[in-house]
Amino acid sequence: MSAAKVVARLPPLPTVRDLVRLYRLRALRQLSQNFLMDQRLIDKIVKVAGRIKCGQVCEVGPGPGGITRAILNRAPERLVVIEKDHRFLPTLEAKACEKRMEVIIGDVMGFNMEKCFPEDFRKEWVDEQPNVHLIGNLPFSVSTPLIIKWLEAISERRSAWSYGRVGMTLTFQKEVAERMVAPVTTSQRCRLSIMCQNWCDVRHAFTIPGKAFVPKPDVDVGVVHFIPKVEPIIPLPFKLVEKVVRSIFSFRQKYSIRGAE
Repeated sequence: MSAAKVVARLPPLPTVRDLVRLYRLRALRQLSQNFLMDQRLIDKIVKVAGRIKCGQVCEVGPGPGGITRAILNRAPERLVVIEKDHRFLPTLEAKACEKRMEVIIGDVMGFNMEKCFPEDFRKEWVDEQPNVHLIGNLPFSVSTPLIIKWLEAISERRSAWSYGRVGMTLTFQKEVAERMVAPVTTSQRCRLSIMCQNWCDVRHAFTIPGKAFVPKPDVDVGVVHFIPKVEPIIPLPFKLVEKVVRSIFSFRQKYSIRGAE
């Protein structure tokens, strides 16, 4: 009788919670940081982005690296992560040893993704989407200013969108996510609804309960997926559309003509 084969098992990889404890990382209130610990929900966020195998991914605000690991598990050709907080560098560099990943320490608000991805991933705007993705669990304090900045870049087809109609999978406060997808005539319809829907097809994919984060925020979180439109609904310059929409919605309780005067 042959001896039974003994299969050696590698120890499990440390969880996000383990890494936070190991490196003694604490979420900073001044940076609106909240760590998502539930791996099932982390995987679900990345799944919303669609097919990323052999593609290019830029993750914004990776923090301790939970979403980062989930992205790498889906085998992209390359992952670039942009993190403002230097404290997360050791955990991110540990993952970067795979050579498929580059860590950039900096503020995404001032980061230009014009040369972030290989040239052979560029697509014409009218073509199918490139296999290029932006993913991020965004701090609440920067999420709305950042999406407005990116919508303007989409309208001008620059930065990441010089590569084509690059999709985004991002987190926002649930209330903000609901406003982004609010239909016409609903009470939640606002400036953000029009700006997002003018340049993108927007989908509120699912909601994450606040209790899934550490520290627990006072609100739930919505995961939103954006796909840039081939042509905007209102084919006018971004600044002009933003100015008119902002003016109209400053008179929400009055006739709209007041805001357009």
